[in-house]
Amino acid sequence: MPAVAALAAVCEELAARADRTAIEGPWRSGSVATLARHGMLAGFVPADCGGTEASEAAISAAFVAIAGRCLTTALALTQWASAVRIIASGPPSVRAARLPGLARGEQFTTVGISQLTTSRQHVGTPVLQAVADGASWRLEGLCPWVTGADASDTLVTGAVLPDGQQMFFVVPTDASGLEIGPPLEMLALSGSRTAVVRLHGVRVTEAILPAAGGPRTGGLATTALALGAARASIELMILEAAARPALEAVVAGLRDEQAALIARLQQAATAGIEPADRDRLRAEATSLVVRAAQAAVTASKGAGFIHGHPAERLARESLFFLVWSCPQAVASAVLCRLAGVE
Repeated sequence: MPAVAALAAVCEELAARADRTAIEGPWRSGSVATLARHGMLAGFVPADCGGTEASEAAISAAFVAIAGRCLTTALALTQWASAVRIIASGPPSVRAARLPGLARGEQFTTVGISQLTTSRQHVGTPVLQAVADGASWRLEGLCPWVTGADASDTLVTGAVLPDGQQMFFVVPTDASGLEIGPPLEMLALSGSRTAVVRLHGVRVTEAILPAAGGPRTGGLATTALALGAARASIELMILEAAARPALEAVVAGLRDEQAALIARLQQAATAGIEPADRDRLRAEATSLVVRAAQAAVTASKGAGFIHGHPAERLARESLFFLVWSCPQAVASAVLCRLAGVE
């Protein structure tokens, strides 16, 4: 990962095209190319596969910084990083075939595993299934949420085998039988070009067994992005407080809370964190990003309620954290906070 000063320069570059990215996506706007040029992508790739293998603490700090300048780019980067982590856990043949090109930014990948973790868990039959077919596999079903599907060379997805076991697969997006739906028009972050991907008997050969415990949600990346987005709202509040001293106490409270949560995030990234504490941290970060965005709208008065104002955008984007990769423990905690109950 770049040093602090270099990371700040990268973030300013991303901020300069953030409006364009929000419409076109970070692939077309050039933000992904910026990340690759500055070595950001290589930081997620192991050193023996052409990457620079940044520490978890450096990765978390980068996510916070990028999310504070362009949440659309940060979201795309988290999905890229999740896919890379899965590929890096695979057999040597898959690692060698995929990771060097990803580290150099010559290819882009994304992930679609919500069907194994949070999406459509009420459906009795797995929505994406895999059946062995000689030395390969055939995938049938769909991935409900795939960010940047139409801008990626490969999709890392997860399917359920006939015996109930889960397995990951690396699927070229130009594979026969793979159908990418139109980007979803969402309340916010439509520039992420998130879409439904359907697979009709798609044949794949690159399979990866999940680590013990299977795929998980609610990791530190989602928390880092929430804290970065909260920082953007707090910075807007600081501008409003410059002319209205009455806001200074509110700004100080939000800023202190964010700093404390970032310190806990960095500690977790450095020393690890238990699942229950990880979920608690995520819930607190989600609460902060929503409250900070609402405070920014309130401080901006009527102007903040007009489409195109930064506060209006931040308020919409903050709601994303109520639904994105939200395991039940986090969702329950957030709902209780919203209802004012223990």
